Amino acid sequence: MTIGAPLLELQDATVIRNGVRVLDGLTMTIAAGQHSAILGPNGSGKTSLIHLLTHDHYPLAVEGDALPPVRVFGADRWNVEELRSRLGVVTTDLHHQFVEGHSAGRIRAIEAVVSGFFATRGFLINRPVTADMKARAEAMLAKLGASHLATRRLDEMSTGEARRVLIARALVTGPRALVLDEPTSGLDLVARGSFLETVRRIARDGTTIVLVTHHVEEIVPEIDHVILLQRGRVAAAGTKREMLTADRLSAIFGARIVLEQRDGYYSART
Repeated sequence: MTIGAPLLELQDATVIRNGVRVLDGLTMTIAAGQHSAILGPNGSGKTSLIHLLTHDHYPLAVEGDALPPVRVFGADRWNVEELRSRLGVVTTDLHHQFVEGHSAGRIRAIEAVVSGFFATRGFLINRPVTADMKARAEAMLAKLGASHLATRRLDEMSTGEARRVLIARALVTGPRALVLDEPTSGLDLVARGSFLETVRRIARDGTTIVLVTHHVEEIVPEIDHVILLQRGRVAAAGTKREMLTADRLSAIFGARIVLEQRDGYYSART
């Protein structure tokens, strides 16, 4: 990790999956401390970008003296567990793995949060869990207003409750940044509002927020940097005021978009 380095730098990053260029020479920079939203339609490369960050996908190798295609906190080589302790990530896939996947939801909230120390998917068998880890997990649940969930299983929770537990898991190691992928998917109107207020509080507390979404309504007021993705490339990047315009969104979503703003939030309709 390089002191003062950008949170994320992509330089001509290309990812090919099943013969398709899902990321095509993607170049972008997110500065440390810069709350950012990455916005684009389905198929624009948002999910592949998340997989690139978590080292589930790898970019094509570069030749010669070209810059590494992916650098996180200034480094292009990371121990995956160490990276996940510095970069908290909450995705819909992760939610399904904890609630419906191999653990079948049998993981209790406190165990799910403690698993963040080991970058595992919940199981703590043969893991040296310390009293300090458990105390920090309990404190993080309390900070997010979820202490009452500590002993409940994730498959007994609402989508919003389980999502709050997974955010606690992502934050328990004190990462410098939190990446959220389509974070309000599956939440009702009230749960979405509560969730977004939690995101705002995390941003104000000093953790850099990177929001990956196709919903402008999820872009909280604290975010002021927006990157527009289209067909695996950056279509445009800049301040929220510059990027969130009807013309720009109409161009990347391929439909006439009407945009409204109120109380620091944006809403869009066709």
